[in-house]
Amino acid sequence: MAKKGENREAIDLQCTECKNIRRRSEKNKKNTTDKLVLNLYCPVCKKHTEHKEKK
Repeated sequence: MAKKGENREAIDLQCTECKNIRRRSEKNKKNTTDKLVLNLYCPVCKKHTEHKEKK
């Protein structure tokens, strides 16, 4: 059995409009090999924007 958190890596999410790195998250690198893109609220822009994974 795999150890807990073995396949997970920490990532930063960056707002596509204001370019601020506002969020920290984790993803499973075996299941999702593509870059993560989420629609989240940005407090700097004060609206929901697309946040992309920054490596």
